[in-house]
Amino acid sequence: MTAFLEQFDWEGLLALFQRVLSVLLCLTVHETCHGLAAYALGDPTAKRMRRLSFNPLHHIDWLGLASMVICGFGWAKPVPVDMRYFKKPKTGMAVTALAGPASNFLLALLLLFAASLMAGTAPVNAVTLWVFSFLTGTAVLSIGLGLFNLVPIPPLDGSKVLFSLLPERAYYTLMRYERYGMMVLLLIMWLDIGGSYLSNAIYAVYLWMAGLFF
Repeated sequence: MTAFLEQFDWEGLLALFQRVLSVLLCLTVHETCHGLAAYALGDPTAKRMRRLSFNPLHHIDWLGLASMVICGFGWAKPVPVDMRYFKKPKTGMAVTALAGPASNFLLALLLLFAASLMAGTAPVNAVTLWVFSFLTGTAVLSIGLGLFNLVPIPPLDGSKVLFSLLPERAYYTLMRYERYGMMVLLLIMWLDIGGSYLSNAIYAVYLWMAGLFF
């Protein structure tokens, strides 16, 4: 038993734990803020379904979580939105959609601010190094989630913003076929189309944000 414990990959386990925590935090904030935005605009659907919560169990799709941790691409349970409650349905849907990526960028800023405070005040030891790595790593993941969701392909948030600029008839026609966009998205991910551009964008935004605090 002692030999097993000595040979066990504790660093790998801690890295996996850090990754899971990061994904849970980023996805939970993203989905909760969708619900909060919709509620602020008059839609009580998310509130009735207990989705205005920062409890990750209310939002997590376990298959999507596993995919996010292992592959870097995943999903949570979509927050239910009934655009009929909005005074301006297309605008309300666009604002609700933008709330998710915006929350991820704000989260990244808060995490990097916390990391900068640690860098200037905390003693250097194994615990503080792990926390610093968690803060900066989660900031990168949050930026990535925000940018990825701005891609205008259904069902990503960017598509709802783009569709809101279209005439009414075209908008509702595209919304009806939104579910088929997931197949297109999965194909793009599988072929790794545009992956390098997204990685470069994440790196650029991270450097800009980090430059605000370090």
